[in-house]
Amino acid sequence: MGIYLVSVGASEWFSEGEADEDGEVEDEDGFGTVAAALRDRGLPPFTALPEAAPFVRGSGLAFEEKLVPPMDGFVALCEAHLSPAETDLLCGWTVLVPVSLDEEVTLPVASGYTDQTVVAGAPQVLALAERLAEAVGLPAAVPATSDNLELTTWFRDGAAKDLAATRLGPWADDLDTAFYVAVYLRAAQFVLRRGSPVAYS
Repeated sequence: MGIYLVSVGASEWFSEGEADEDGEVEDEDGFGTVAAALRDRGLPPFTALPEAAPFVRGSGLAFEEKLVPPMDGFVALCEAHLSPAETDLLCGWTVLVPVSLDEEVTLPVASGYTDQTVVAGAPQVLALAERLAEAVGLPAAVPATSDNLELTTWFRDGAAKDLAATRLGPWADDLDTAFYVAVYLRAAQFVLRRGSPVAYS
């Protein structure tokens, strides 16, 4: 099983969802309701948002990772190095956007896994992820892009374990935790570099 964290292109971001019989809106085919709600709160409309790019390994134009490993170690790492509010910010969002937000924005729009959408700013998430990457000594050999499950593959198919045998450090003691540090770090970096949101799918 597991869930995916993927980039969102312009067409999907501006595509309006439809209300169900109870009047609730779920953006199954797009994030237009989320985009509109953020605009209503005075945030920029992301008019320069790029279109979705194909998932081509190493291109840096798209983001796709599958979150399969248990998160217990990662949550413990957050609690050891971050405040409760910072942990909530890093772990609690469902959409990450390429603007600075002083605090998360909670919207009454159902997402794929919850009955609301929580939006966080990539600069704030990046700062927290960088602190965790430094705390575990995340090695430079971790893939820099995540177009086609690059982190998922690197950590699950043996490359990380091989490196951990020679490149010792806290990151090597718990590869599941290191995986999540890398995912949050690369997701925030991608959002800021590409100007494209990422969301759980």
